Amino acid sequence: MYAALRRFRADNVFNPWAEIDPLDLSPTPAAARLARLRRHFDCEPEFVLVGEASGYQGCHASGIPFTSERLLLQGCIPRVAVARRLTRRARPWSEPSAAIVWGTLQALGIADRVVLWNAFPWHPHRPGAPYSNRRPTRAELQQGLPGLQAVLARFERATVIAVGQIARQALAALVGPDVPLLRHPAYGGARAFSEGLALLARARRRRAAR
Repeated sequence: MYAALRRFRADNVFNPWAEIDPLDLSPTPAAARLARLRRHFDCEPEFVLVGEASGYQGCHASGIPFTSERLLLQGCIPRVAVARRLTRRARPWSEPSAAIVWGTLQALGIADRVVLWNAFPWHPHRPGAPYSNRRPTRAELQQGLPGLQAVLARFERATVIAVGQIARQALAALVGPDVPLLRHPAYGGARAFSEGLALLARARRRRAAR
């Protein structure tokens, strides 16, 4: 899986685990991002949350979906510790969706039992604008399916949850149409995301207690 992640190249797509960004501080930034992803995956999660694609304020620099440089520096991410800045940007990258996701996971007490991924794991951006986000194309989502399938197979005992309709469509191709769906936290969806995840977490606890 990791080798396939590193091999991917496409126009208007940044590969966090293989490419170098001009703002990177590490002499081996891609390897550092891959190491952080490996540590993120080093668990037996209860939930796998799948989003749409990596973003320039989050996984592009951190190597972990829904995770920003700022959250890593604040020590908010289980199993992944960093001692210094990742980028030479004046301020650490901070992604609003990442803050909402991890804030909700921590409030629910499940942050250490969740793995995050994306239907298109790499960072799609607008032409000539590497620090921008765009929706992955249908062809790109197809290219992301093998990686998504590998993650689902690795964490087969976890409850898989789609974060947004794009992720739901990708998951439907692999696991069927009944995958739980959460509102994406962006663009006013924070409350619906948090409340929906709380309901799913309570439902899993009830099943486990039977």
